[in-house]
Amino acid sequence: MLVGLFPYLILTEKLPMSTTNYISKVVPDATAALEGLEDNMTVMFGGFGLCGIPENSISAIREKGTTGITCISNNAGIDDFGLGLLLRTRQIKKMIASYVGENDEFERQMLSGELEVELIPQGTLAERCRAAGAGVPAFYTPAGYGTEVAEGKGVRVFNGKPHILEHAFDAPFAFVKAWKGDKAGNLIFKGTARNFNPMMAMAGKITVAEVEELVEVGELNPNSIHIPGIFVQRIFQGMDYEKRIEQRTVRTKGE
Repeated sequence: MLVGLFPYLILTEKLPMSTTNYISKVVPDATAALEGLEDNMTVMFGGFGLCGIPENSISAIREKGTTGITCISNNAGIDDFGLGLLLRTRQIKKMIASYVGENDEFERQMLSGELEVELIPQGTLAERCRAAGAGVPAFYTPAGYGTEVAEGKGVRVFNGKPHILEHAFDAPFAFVKAWKGDKAGNLIFKGTARNFNPMMAMAGKITVAEVEELVEVGELNPNSIHIPGIFVQRIFQGMDYEKRIEQRTVRTKGE
């Protein structure tokens, strides 16, 4: 029953979701999802460390041999997993990240000058993603003022505090990984795998989502959906996830 007045409508009863009037975003696999990905593109990869990374998409890019990638990601995985795989094959030209992390190869390539690296504050990285998804071209932030991060950037003072101008990212592709998704591209992330995935899903011009479980439209609880399908252009059922732990810390029982 509709009880609200415009400009908003309030629903007092749960209405059934249409399971027929939707555009299917499903592609067969990770390889098919890479259509249009070319050399020298800027690409976003969701995840934090090894948590919530698009494992299947990264492996498919490695097999495809795409090179000259400008990679936007919180970090670059580890030497033999995640984005570390693309670093080892020299497919990444530039890393835009917030820290080096546990990847020795990343560190080696950065220090030797083989890899162009732009390290930015983690909050700024997140906001540049969010701004891209929201259609905001630029914003001011105090993070990084007075450091190398601020070099060449505009500065304005707000409430007596200097802020530097940062621009939203511009990425033709974004690869994210979700726990569940439906054929219309609606996504649910699980636990800490939510991290950078939702904002990158919104920011990419073409967003590719791989999911652990792909379901029919109408099976997801609308109240649990983190990213609506309008932000997703391609989705596929992922497989063989390793879900490695970056740093496993254990102790003897009783200690």
